[in-house]
Amino acid sequence: MTASGVQHFSIDGPAGALETIVEEAVPDNPRYAVVCHPHPLYGGTMDNKVVTTLARALHACGIATLRFNFRGVGASAGSFDAGVGETQDAEYVAAWGASRWPGRELVIAGFSFGAYVALRLAQRVPAALLVMVAPPVAMFDFSKLAAPRCPWLVVQGDADDVVDPESVTRWVLGFESPPRLMVMSGAGHFFHGRLSELKDSVIEAVRGG
Repeated sequence: MTASGVQHFSIDGPAGALETIVEEAVPDNPRYAVVCHPHPLYGGTMDNKVVTTLARALHACGIATLRFNFRGVGASAGSFDAGVGETQDAEYVAAWGASRWPGRELVIAGFSFGAYVALRLAQRVPAALLVMVAPPVAMFDFSKLAAPRCPWLVVQGDADDVVDPESVTRWVLGFESPPRLMVMSGAGHFFHGRLSELKDSVIEAVRGG
């Protein structure tokens, strides 16, 4: 463990080893978080700036975080599986976290493709909070994914040139009990120059603001 509490692990996943970074936080915090990264075939990794911003925001709230590389990324074994296998990866990481911190509730977060995986994971395991940033609702089949049974936040930049902001708004408003939607004016897909605002928004949501 480093002085900052960061640890590197290789977790056994369904397709082999999953490269994982654990950052410990307040020992008695009742939650831990799994953070999912963007599309593996387009350079997405657990070190993506939006992903690390999400992790920092959660950590600032005293929550231990798990960032990991999906199968086929970095030192993680396997190959891309269009969200199906990646959801299994996330489920294994969440189960590892539940074993490491017994009794803690799970927070799920994800950016872009990782937001899709995060919502899929929320269909499978109980969660205390779901945070989705720039969910690619026009690129993957979200139609069969139900609203999670927990509070959830969707953050979307209105200048996103990868994920269509209007499609995200329509998708959000289609739920009987929609999530809290935060639209960041002028923010692009990777939130360049806006990461501090993104961090503050997630902190506010986590703290129930």
